[in-house]
Amino acid sequence: QVQLVESGGGSVQAGGSLRLSCAASGWTYRYCMGWFRQAPGKEREGVAGINSDGSTTYADSVKDRFTISKDNAKNTLYLQMNSLKAEDSAMYYCAADGTYACYSGSWFALGSVNGIWGQGTQVTVSS
Repeated sequence: QVQLVESGGGSVQAGGSLRLSCAASGWTYRYCMGWFRQAPGKEREGVAGINSDGSTTYADSVKDRFTISKDNAKNTLYLQMNSLKAEDSAMYYCAADGTYACYSGSWFALGSVNGIWGQGTQVTVSS
């Protein structure tokens, strides 16, 4: 059974950077993995994902600022966040999806509803 533990959140001023990590235990090879976030009073939204073929996808709001990557040797997913804005403040969750939605390419748009989730890490950006 896959388990995910996020880390790296914190408080930063606008324009700053943070790197989130998601350490996975268990088999995640060929899984889709990604980062989602939820701010108070808002729906959870996809931030960035790595598909089963290694391709990446990003929300328009974070393109050119955030970079998702995965170290397969360490079984760890990362999210490098640069040029942070106040609107990036949210709880960030890591998800791993090995369901059909991953292999059909729909998992990210569907919010990885059947994926495995971590407990989240808080990111707060002050303006």
